[in-house]
Amino acid sequence: QVQLVESGGGLVQAGGSLRLSCGASGNPFNVGWFRQAPGKEREFVAAIRWSGGRTYYTDSVKGRFTISRDNAKNTVYLQMDSLKPEDTAVYYCAAKRSLGVPPMDLHEYDYWGQGTQVTVSS
Repeated sequence: QVQLVESGGGLVQAGGSLRLSCGASGNPFNVGWFRQAPGKEREFVAAIRWSGGRTYYTDSVKGRFTISRDNAKNTVYLQMDSLKPEDTAVYYCAAKRSLGVPPMDLHEYDYWGQGTQVTVSS
């Protein structure tokens, strides 16, 4: 059983930065970040592959968000810079026990964290 615990959300002004953390028990696994804004479906944000550390991003966050991982700490980070009001959402980390390419489909993930709120004011 994998447990995921997110932290680092909060309120920030547009143009500001936040760093989310996702602490995980158990490995190896691929980890993705998703977000869900009010009234919208949960969407893929970024993912990192366990083997090799290759990263993947949705187009709207490329160049602004960076996903990384510290394998020694079993922690994945999402550094969010140049935040925009449209980035406001609950952010979730998810894990999939796989060494392959991390999926962008949320239904393919096996474990989920509880979510952390990110609010970007204009």
